[in-house]
Amino acid sequence: MATTTLASIGDHGVLNATLSPTLPEIWIDRDLSWLDFNERVLAEALDERTPLLERAKFLAIFTSNLDEFFMKRQSVLRHGASDAQRALLQQLREKLLPMLERQAHCYRETIVPGLAEQGVFLRYWSELTPRQKEEGSEYFDSEISPALTPLVIDPVHPFPFISNLSTSLAFRLRDVVKGESMFARVKIPSVLKQWITLETDVKPGQRVMVPLSEVVRGNLHKLYSGMEISNITVMRLTRDAEVDIDEDVSADFRAHVKEEIRQRRYEPVVRLEFGPGAHPGIKETLRERLGLEQEDLYDLPEEVEYTTLFQLLGLPKPALRDRDWTPLSPAFLSDEAESIFAAIHAGDFLVHHPYDSFDATVEHFISAAADDPQTVSIKMTAYRIGDDTPFVKSLIRAAERGKQVACVMEIKARFDEERNLHWAAELERVGAHVTFGISGLKTHAKTALVVRKEASGLRCYVHIGTGNYHVKTARLYADVGLFTCDHRITSDAVNLFHYLTGHADQPNCTSLLVAPLTMRPRLLELIHREIQNKRDGRHARIIAKMNQLEDPDMIEALCEASQAGVSIDLIIRGFCCLHPGVPGHTENTRVRSIIGRFLEHSRIFYFANGSQDPAEGEYFIGSADWMFRNLSKRIEVVTPVFAADPKQRLWEILDICLRDRRQAWVLAPEGKYVQLHPEEGASGPEGVGTHQTLMDLALARADV
Repeated sequence: MATTTLASIGDHGVLNATLSPTLPEIWIDRDLSWLDFNERVLAEALDERTPLLERAKFLAIFTSNLDEFFMKRQSVLRHGASDAQRALLQQLREKLLPMLERQAHCYRETIVPGLAEQGVFLRYWSELTPRQKEEGSEYFDSEISPALTPLVIDPVHPFPFISNLSTSLAFRLRDVVKGESMFARVKIPSVLKQWITLETDVKPGQRVMVPLSEVVRGNLHKLYSGMEISNITVMRLTRDAEVDIDEDVSADFRAHVKEEIRQRRYEPVVRLEFGPGAHPGIKETLRERLGLEQEDLYDLPEEVEYTTLFQLLGLPKPALRDRDWTPLSPAFLSDEAESIFAAIHAGDFLVHHPYDSFDATVEHFISAAADDPQTVSIKMTAYRIGDDTPFVKSLIRAAERGKQVACVMEIKARFDEERNLHWAAELERVGAHVTFGISGLKTHAKTALVVRKEASGLRCYVHIGTGNYHVKTARLYADVGLFTCDHRITSDAVNLFHYLTGHADQPNCTSLLVAPLTMRPRLLELIHREIQNKRDGRHARIIAKMNQLEDPDMIEALCEASQAGVSIDLIIRGFCCLHPGVPGHTENTRVRSIIGRFLEHSRIFYFANGSQDPAEGEYFIGSADWMFRNLSKRIEVVTPVFAADPKQRLWEILDICLRDRRQAWVLAPEGKYVQLHPEEGASGPEGVGTHQTLMDLALARADV
């Protein structure tokens, strides 16, 4: 079991003084639990059942996840430097190092030889033939050298700025004429192709691919003519990304955000990674110059930048990838004569991406509203919407046609600030109303409202989802969304947008759960109702599916429910701070995680409410995980699901996840995650897992 510290429990502003004596008994540190999650990601790369290029992809995802972890968490854990925090940092390092070894071993012993068997040879520069080196050198001269900036560090040239997540070659130069030595550095440009394909000395149908850094390494002498080069060291640097934004409403908030984005480039360094054979002197020079401890340095056995493996997914080797999946349009939307608004009017419906087409449902909802002459207004929240987003284009089109358009744009969405500022300006340019939500709170809700003038008067249509309005991630993330014109929900949505754009004290919402106002109290109330049902001899059960569980209040309530005998199933993809199976506390709680080709991102909450019939239970979906930040520091929306068909579909999703023995990991009472394995001949989720089962069901619904 991961070590519990009051420092870790008190993260995100939760006061240690408010902790009950029970909490340390059932608490798992969030950062150690997060590393457990990333280890499950790494396991997908190590799993022989995973297609080879998908295994390479998971190696890249493991590194990408780790980068974000260091950028977000390392400085938080360093802050204050208490004994408990120092001990936790050491635990994290000791837990991580074996994972890095396994990642490197998988790359060198599985990915490289596996691709070679398929005619794709990943080579270092030293492994190339003379003719291949000649071809690589010509490519360097024409396509790489103009993009490079060779630097030296001496009394005339100061220590260069090294950007976040950049890979560089650091080495010693010696002027053979003057006898002087100096330190030099060349940054590997991230904007160029990271794998160079060579065509010389290659048989038909085969290819040789060389990392960009290796091509630069093999041609360094051209950048430093007349100099001796030695001690070449591959390095990669990570900076902190936790920049606090001052939300002084009297100031220009956009200007503040832009300044904080600029400052992020210069945040302190939190990690240095080195490739094999790194020179000790160069490592020590960099460590001293960047103000790091030895514990911040990581010697990697193979590559320093595995995210470049994403490029390999474009290889024309379909047998080495998962079978292609094309999201399907729901059958009831196939009749082009019937509008999406007529379909919603006929009854609430649920969509589950990427099985149901995001383009044909969510994107179409906003696009159709923009073109519909009966539309009066469109309002939506925007957290991460991506580049070249069709949603902003539709909102612009609607505004240009005289419709009222309001967009609550979150310009503090980490790493998306510049993109969202751009889209905010584009919307304002055509007269759309753009607001930045409530001061001090990130707007993380996924909600859209369309108001139409119909024969009976104004009618509101709402989409509330668990995922961002982002067309690219909608093909990779598993999310659900509800379409409804139920007055109980739409009237709350109207009040919500009045609150977000007009800054009223709080919205009058009777059905929607809105953080940080009513969501936590209502969720706690639902948990305690299950406790009372159990005590009254009625059926009691809770199933909660989310990305992370960390909020102490919610964990304590779940512990109380478990102690009362309530059956609790938690489906949590990422970190989970609740330790199941602790005697006297959480014996009736089970925790599992689903990892696979799609990222499980949906938040679905089920409460039996005294009935053994799933159709009679209460269901909720929305944007919030049960984390302190979501429930206390963000605008989040969770909606009840009233209609029978969407409730049935939500039960189907939960049931499949709970039956999965192919993609599921279970958190054992010992505090370790254990991967389940299907029995021979098993079918459905027990045999093929959650994602394949849901794809099969989507095809069956479409009768394909």
